Amino acid sequence: MTPFDPQPPQDKEPAPPHQSTGSEQDGGDQHWRVVGKMVGTAFMFLGFLQVFLSISGGFELSGVVAMLLYFCGLAIWANAVIEQPLLRWLVTAGAISVAVGFLQFGEILFWHKQMVFWGTAVLVLYFMFNEPKKPA
Repeated sequence: MTPFDPQPPQDKEPAPPHQSTGSEQDGGDQHWRVVGKMVGTAFMFLGFLQVFLSISGGFELSGVVAMLLYFCGLAIWANAVIEQPLLRWLVTAGAISVAVGFLQFGEILFWHKQMVFWGTAVLVLYFMFNEPKKPA
């Protein structure tokens, strides 16, 4: 090749415009993860608030709606937050199973409310003190 050639030879062809890159697909997935975090946290908060107020006020919950909100929110949140697929699906399946169990049982006992309260406290403490991994 001489410096006076009008166009240098091209070794590789450009990608067709209709193919998307992996980063564009990851960006769309990231948006759904944020939505899952927000909706799951909101459902868990609404369910937990009813459970907490019934514990502190000493009254019974009127139905299983609080537990359904809490555990369905936990399933949505776990699906959006947990990175390891096996753990994510175990937590999601467990939360849905517990919600269906409460729906079938139809009654919430005091120890059920205590388990939700202390489980949520442990969950919040774990994420409060857990340092996220920084990419190298």
